[in-house]
Amino acid sequence: MNKLFAILAILVLASCAGTPANNEKAKRTQLAQYKKELSDLQTKIDALEKELDASKNIEYANIKVQELQPRLFEHFIEVTGKVEADQEVDVSPEGSGKIINILVKEGDFVKRGTVLATLNTDILDQSIEEARISLELAQTTFERQENLWKQKIGSELQYLQAKSNKESLERRLESLKAQVEMSKIKAPVDGVVDVIYQKKGEIASPQMPFAKVVNIAKIKIYGDVAESYLTKIAKNDPVIVDFPAIGKEINTTISLIGNYIDPNNRTFRVRLNVDNNDRMIKPNMVAVLKIKDYSAENAIVIPSLLIKQDFKGSYTYIVEGTDTLKTAKKVYLKPGVSNNNMTEVLEGLTPGMQIISEGFDQVVDGTAVRI
Repeated sequence: MNKLFAILAILVLASCAGTPANNEKAKRTQLAQYKKELSDLQTKIDALEKELDASKNIEYANIKVQELQPRLFEHFIEVTGKVEADQEVDVSPEGSGKIINILVKEGDFVKRGTVLATLNTDILDQSIEEARISLELAQTTFERQENLWKQKIGSELQYLQAKSNKESLERRLESLKAQVEMSKIKAPVDGVVDVIYQKKGEIASPQMPFAKVVNIAKIKIYGDVAESYLTKIAKNDPVIVDFPAIGKEINTTISLIGNYIDPNNRTFRVRLNVDNNDRMIKPNMVAVLKIKDYSAENAIVIPSLLIKQDFKGSYTYIVEGTDTLKTAKKVYLKPGVSNNNMTEVLEGLTPGMQIISEGFDQVVDGTAVRI
């Protein structure tokens, strides 16, 4: 109180020094205003002193906070996918025969039409030689009959028989040559000879594959998605594909959505077409497909572990109060979709609020906190 009288005395003296003696009414008016200001100031001083004295006995919970800001929120579903080569072919000969020569080895890159192996054609070669000799005779006979027919010598029947015999032998020779060509096992696509199943000297046949040729420059990835997501994803939707075995992640899109629901597991199939230029992705490799089925801009998102439950619903804690005393406040909210341990909050929180991110398990509604 002594301080207050001192301040009041200074104010009065200052007022007297700067005001003419004949203006006593003005002096009294200003003096009353100063006293009022002094009284208001003293009230504020008393309130602050009381608050500070009270805070000396308060136990604070040490916390950390996170200021809420709107952000983009996306939800992904994860599906295990299977990798298949775009072209993976078991190559078999068109005819049967003994393998006499294998011209490639496993790991070789081959072009379409490259001869991989040849079969024994001794019998066919003999038949071709016989047909060639017979054709030479038939050709000579036909030419003579043709000349005679042009001279009106001989019968038309003889001419037609010679012509038919020649053409028949020509077709037979072509057929035999085609069979010889069929004895060559050729690559049907560009690719790598991944496996050779048979050895030289074994009998090859159309029913038994000789080799596997794989082209993995392009691959297909298939995944089975629960039918509940049928209306949430579409062709060309973005997909993140993770390959745990090689630590690789790529971004692509859905190329095809199946039109059939598997009755056994209630899923439909999606397919992704992916370039595999470095050929690091192998057929039958496990792939994890992360398909985006939900997106929201300017969303309020908080860590899922900060959301608690009681009989009234979901809640979390925020910080409110003054610079000298801050307390925890229990706020009920409406959670939305969760993804990767983060949850979108639809109602209850607004941008700028400070949510308790660490130490939230040490507070209840009204707990004094220190950030």
